[in-house]
Amino acid sequence: MQEFFTESSQKLQEFNLFLASPKKIVITTHQNPDADALGSSLGLAAYLKKRGHFPTIITPTDYPDFLRWMSGEKEVINFESDKQELAKSLISDAEMIFCLDFSALNRIKHMEEFIKKSSAKKVLIDHHQQPESFADFVYWSDKSSATCELIYELIEKLGDKNLIDIPLAECLYAGLVTDTGSFRFDSTTQEVHRVAGELISVGIQTNSIHRKIFDSNAFERMKFLGFALGERLTYLPEFNVSYMAISKEDLLRFSSKNGDTEGIVNYGLSIRGVVMAAIFTERDDMVRISFRSIDNFSVSEFSRNHFNGGGHKNASGGRSHETLEKTVEKFLALLPKYQQELIGVNGQ
Repeated sequence: MQEFFTESSQKLQEFNLFLASPKKIVITTHQNPDADALGSSLGLAAYLKKRGHFPTIITPTDYPDFLRWMSGEKEVINFESDKQELAKSLISDAEMIFCLDFSALNRIKHMEEFIKKSSAKKVLIDHHQQPESFADFVYWSDKSSATCELIYELIEKLGDKNLIDIPLAECLYAGLVTDTGSFRFDSTTQEVHRVAGELISVGIQTNSIHRKIFDSNAFERMKFLGFALGERLTYLPEFNVSYMAISKEDLLRFSSKNGDTEGIVNYGLSIRGVVMAAIFTERDDMVRISFRSIDNFSVSEFSRNHFNGGGHKNASGGRSHETLEKTVEKFLALLPKYQQELIGVNGQ
């Protein structure tokens, strides 16, 4: 499914008219931003600056250190930092707010109430399932591999492809390479390869981007990874399921930072025969959950039905306000209900 405001001549004219003169703009994305969230935000901000606007990126929370190489990152405001009052003022004064890489306002944590109250024109650009109806302009497709792909396509449709330089292209490519699992996930399409090719033609060094994202781990993070795989990974062959449960004490032991658990769930999915993998991470405010699956087993539906989550069919997130132990118990109690569906997948 998709909805592109650019396909409506009236909406496109309204959008172009609104951006015909300099505007104060806020760009935000989901909490705990990943490369697609931050890359799409930074890429869009760079484009809007070239158009003469005044964009500010405000993230609901902090993000991993391995994303700090992106151009423009030092200007990003973390809503949970000591700049929160400035962030509130910028949201209040904004004439347009871009909401990137999330489909529901509860994904922006404490920023939700301020975005809701804002009288600014709102633009949703996203590729997750079942978007909420809160935006004046919607550029959304659950068939797209990444929000960075949609940002590129929007710039292209607005006739401004010539404004994409190397720093902007690097930000967008980062989102493509991560959300497709280095172009190996089922979400990888002919279109995302086309967009990647266009970005490469600008002059980016893909090997350099890959190294900055995947090969710049802190020593403590590698120790934590070894611990998680050696001590916290559980395999349930009767359900074709694997999972890890990471406690606050585990995170403290290895001085884990925001983003250190990113991607670890994929190791569980790489076990031969596994159809669904999960990682449960205990934080101060809740248990955060990441699900991954193969083929037709929808972790988006599973998470939405049981863990206040959603996302993509094969990559989804969820959350629980129960204890880590009770959250895992609930997960395990659900598996017999899905056993036939899980063991019926023959994707390996």
